[in-house]
Amino acid sequence: MSQIMSRADLEFLLFDWLRTDELFARPRYAEHSRDVVEDLLRLAEQVATDWFAPHNRKADLEEPRFDGEKVELVPEVEPALRAFADAGFLAAQVDEELGGLQLPSSVFNAAMAWFHAANIGTTGYALLTLANAHLLTVHGTDEQVERWVRPMLEGRVFGTMALSEPHAGSNLADITTRAEPQEDGSYRLFGRKMWISGGDHEMGDNIVHLVLARTPGAPAGTKGISLFLVPKHLPGEDGAPAERNDVVLAGINHKMGFRGTVNTAPVLGDGAFTPGGRPGAVGWLVGELHRGLPVMFTMMNEARIGVGLGATALGVTGYLKSLAYARERLQGRLPGADPATPQVPLVEHADVRRMLLAQKSYAEGALALNLYCARLVDDIASLDDAAAVADAERLLGVLTPVAKSWPSQWCLAANDLALQVLGGAGYTRDFDVEQHYRDNRLNPIHEGTHGIQGQDLLGRKVVGDGGVGLGLLLDRVRATAERSRGTGAAAYGDQLAAVADRLVEVTGLLAGRGSATEVLADATAYLEATGHLVVAWLWLEQWLVVADRDDDFARGKRAATAYFFGRELPRVGPQLDLLAAGDRVTLDLDPAWL
Repeated sequence: MSQIMSRADLEFLLFDWLRTDELFARPRYAEHSRDVVEDLLRLAEQVATDWFAPHNRKADLEEPRFDGEKVELVPEVEPALRAFADAGFLAAQVDEELGGLQLPSSVFNAAMAWFHAANIGTTGYALLTLANAHLLTVHGTDEQVERWVRPMLEGRVFGTMALSEPHAGSNLADITTRAEPQEDGSYRLFGRKMWISGGDHEMGDNIVHLVLARTPGAPAGTKGISLFLVPKHLPGEDGAPAERNDVVLAGINHKMGFRGTVNTAPVLGDGAFTPGGRPGAVGWLVGELHRGLPVMFTMMNEARIGVGLGATALGVTGYLKSLAYARERLQGRLPGADPATPQVPLVEHADVRRMLLAQKSYAEGALALNLYCARLVDDIASLDDAAAVADAERLLGVLTPVAKSWPSQWCLAANDLALQVLGGAGYTRDFDVEQHYRDNRLNPIHEGTHGIQGQDLLGRKVVGDGGVGLGLLLDRVRATAERSRGTGAAAYGDQLAAVADRLVEVTGLLAGRGSATEVLADATAYLEATGHLVVAWLWLEQWLVVADRDDDFARGKRAATAYFFGRELPRVGPQLDLLAAGDRVTLDLDPAWL
């Protein structure tokens, strides 16, 4: 049995729960079948196991190096990404007209879980390239798609997203990178970026940076931001990479984890290179002028779900490795046992089983959340009913900040428990779990901090939407609770419905408060409470699917459901009470007191 990912759980979620077979009756996915999906998942397991997992530790220990001119990665990264591309994964989701397989997003995410779990650092280059290609496919010109997207799907060109700047991390309204229009329709860009993953390396033929910048006279704030395509090498007359563009590195950032994906500080237009004989990074507008942020959100939303999947996968593999260790490691005896009797495996101790069951509830709950969101993407892409598509879009909007943040918080907690299960060995580099923890610790920061996701959920997706999207979500939650009546999970359904009602009540109180500052002061607590409610709902969904089964897999699902409802969902009550009370301790705190 693999300790990277559980094939049985992926197939259960896809086929037994999400009923992926139904997608194959829709025109967009009619070329696929269950056999195709199972073959794809086996291929993902093979490529991830053979090409990604073997250098995961090496890429962590020998992190990227910058000699002032070039970034050097461990040599195993490039052939692994070549194997990924050759197996068709870069083009798997893409429309057939671009040479893709047009696979459902839910199937693709299930396959990608293998790569995230095997080696999240190397997978980062593929994830960024996929999101870059998708953005250009949606918003780019035909020429941009032909020149840049096709080589990306073939694995010859890589992609990045260049948003943040040294003085304006998450606050994109204050970016200062400028883009000066040229007579030939191109732009010259000048500025500094920061925290750019995959921002430079020697792999492939080229790197496409998608850069946020301001044009002269642009409106202040986010409404004045535009998006530009800036390649590392400018294309020659034949389209092949030619002259070096004026993009260099000030340096690279050295992270506590996720080290395999180089993180850079690029400088545009400092004159290190002079395309056409003068400084300035050459770029081309993507989408409409001053609409850069909405366009970039095509990539950012995809990346947010990808971050959640990566966090989930690290939680799953940490759980599987600590479970295997607990089954093999002999340690102590049960209470009351004769000291002369043999030691028992760690898994025989109730407190160790608690830690393992907690990990299972977090990791498998997060995987269900991510695949459910991916299934909404499939519905948006393939349903003919406009109203159903609109509902799926709204529901996905509400769930996206949850799908990014909940796994980033609770699968990190799972990794923490995996360390504890291994005891002293867990804190050594002899075992993978300490690296998984360090790798996962970055995910609460990636693609918007935990707090920003809370503000997005409460401020934009709930209050800003008039509660419509939240209502759609809670309708589904209540429908599941209703289906549980008359089953052994009826009490869970009652508990779930009661928490849903309380969330509605508290949301109304928050929406009625005077200022946005007051509404959003404890948005993080709202995010966490909503996330626990959502994952409890998805555990009840899984319980109902296995209700008539009596094998170890089904019993494990029921045990995880019992754990989550008994020990995790009750956390929501105090959070909602705090929100309802309007506690002002942080609002009234003078920074001088800290």
